[in-house]
Amino acid sequence: MNAFEDALHHPADVLAWYLDAGVDEAVGEEPLDRYALVREAQAQRDAEAQALLKDANAGHAAHHAAHSAQTGGVPTPAGRAGPAQVRPSDGGVGEEAMKSAVKLAREAKNLDELRAVLQDFDGCPLKKTAMNLVFGDGNPDARLVLIGEAPGADEDRQGVPFVGASGQLLDKMLASIGLNRSDVFISNTVFWRPPGNRTPNSGEIAVCLPFVERMIELIDPAILITVGGPATHSLLAQQGSVSRLRGRWFTYETGRMSHPIAASAIYHPAYLLRTPAHKREAWSDLIAIKAKLAELA
Repeated sequence: MNAFEDALHHPADVLAWYLDAGVDEAVGEEPLDRYALVREAQAQRDAEAQALLKDANAGHAAHHAAHSAQTGGVPTPAGRAGPAQVRPSDGGVGEEAMKSAVKLAREAKNLDELRAVLQDFDGCPLKKTAMNLVFGDGNPDARLVLIGEAPGADEDRQGVPFVGASGQLLDKMLASIGLNRSDVFISNTVFWRPPGNRTPNSGEIAVCLPFVERMIELIDPAILITVGGPATHSLLAQQGSVSRLRGRWFTYETGRMSHPIAASAIYHPAYLLRTPAHKREAWSDLIAIKAKLAELA
């Protein structure tokens, strides 16, 4: 009999073994093929990314057509990016929730009001399974805003974004260019943890997007950095992976912003923890961000 089989006779030891192995919650009573779930999740992410890009392209086409009609056909600058005009899919988000999100976000006059509105907002299904609202962290007058994907387990428990292992790496990345959390503002594309740390679906991103846009408008930074693929696709509406988009600069603008701001994408720290070979590229991106901040000072 091995040590694990022997531990089966002692429930407390079994629980301790699970905790040591990183198991922190029960998700069901039946066994699951986790490898199949990973494959299904990847296929879902690919499909949702394509849907986001399709909706974004359609939204931008309509925007440019309207702009062209207003300006007599004067072309807009190349490289212009903006929030993807995503629509709720089968993520349990209805049209009324979307309308409510847009209305409530527009009415917020500062970050405190925006946080209070989100605290009472029930239009995102993720709120039902999360412990806490994870709004944002940092300087409300920051010149640099970073938007990631979604809160994880540590973030959900503490109500603060990027506090787990990936958050610790992000802090080190910022420190490498002379910045800390009091210099920047950090948030995510959704404000509640998706169950099991899955990628948020397009409906969940869509219903949170008006609040993310309003957050950026209220802070009015010089630079917006999207952290990882989901944030890059939903906010910059640029086609392709982060590996293809990183190192390039775009301009980000919403309808209520007085001016466009510089925007770029970087690898998510969680990705760098899994694939440290890309840290050299991440360092190059950080140097570029530091240079851009100096340029726009």
